[in-house]
Amino acid sequence: MPVLPITIKNLIFLFCFQTRNDIKTRMELLIMRIQGEVCHALEKADGDTKFKVERWFRKEGGGGVTCVMQDGTVFEKAGVNVSVVQGNLPAAAAQQMRARRALKVDEGGELAFFAAGVSSVIHPKNPNVPTMHFNYRYFAVVDSDGKETWWFGGGIDLTPMKELVEEDVVHFHKTLKQACDKHDPKYYPDFKKWCDKYFFITHRGESRGVGGIFFDDLDQRNQDDLFKFVTSCAEAVMPSYLPIVEKHKERGYSYSDRQWQLLRRGRYVEFNLVYDRGTKFGLYTPGARIESILMSLPLYAKWEYDHHPAPGSKQEELLSVLKNPRDWV
Repeated sequence: MPVLPITIKNLIFLFCFQTRNDIKTRMELLIMRIQGEVCHALEKADGDTKFKVERWFRKEGGGGVTCVMQDGTVFEKAGVNVSVVQGNLPAAAAQQMRARRALKVDEGGELAFFAAGVSSVIHPKNPNVPTMHFNYRYFAVVDSDGKETWWFGGGIDLTPMKELVEEDVVHFHKTLKQACDKHDPKYYPDFKKWCDKYFFITHRGESRGVGGIFFDDLDQRNQDDLFKFVTSCAEAVMPSYLPIVEKHKERGYSYSDRQWQLLRRGRYVEFNLVYDRGTKFGLYTPGARIESILMSLPLYAKWEYDHHPAPGSKQEELLSVLKNPRDWV
């Protein structure tokens, strides 16, 4: 697919020509704004490298904008994607859409759906800088009984790749808590627990990282209130993460630090390909753009047979926290 001459600054204008104030239009505007702001911030932090920007279309309905930075000065691979798609969804994809309440789909049948979301994974070069992921989305479907169902989902989590720096993790969680507390004091503790449970690599017996927040099937309040909550969460992404990047991006590291980083990235790949429902939803959706779906995978990763960190090392300390999630604020 050819690369279109689109600047990050103008991304917000690509999809949103409507003047309506419905929730779908508001969500489109939000995710395009967040994509532009995140890309600007990451380009500034990297200093030299720009995002490759591609606009893509889905013949079944809708499309998206994929922004990827590779081999940057600070970021080895960073992707920030938005998609706004609609059409009919096969049963296999529908089963990946909701976490707690299954959708009613006749055997062999399909659902009419609308989905809009922004998704990002950032893999820095320096092992001292953690990997970060965030995703915020809105779904609406019409089930086999003709009933329309809508909900919000999303979250953000931090994955240290070298060692545990507690003050960084506390800053990350405190920023997320502040965003949640504006709307409901129960949101942060509930969604923090959900995050610890969701981003867990069952076959390894360890978490992918040090958590954050995660929620799905969020429809218990009116759309306007929930949209404002999702907006606050999306706007907290860069304040929660960029100070950590700036703090560590020029710190030195050793060959062994790099090898440990590559091993932890292997765990990241395992989770995304085996457990992540967003990845599965994308792969099962007709007309899916594979390059965008697998954007979350790092440029480099490693699997070493029967590896164990040295007793008493910082790597062992980190692994202990991944096996036993903590409360950080």
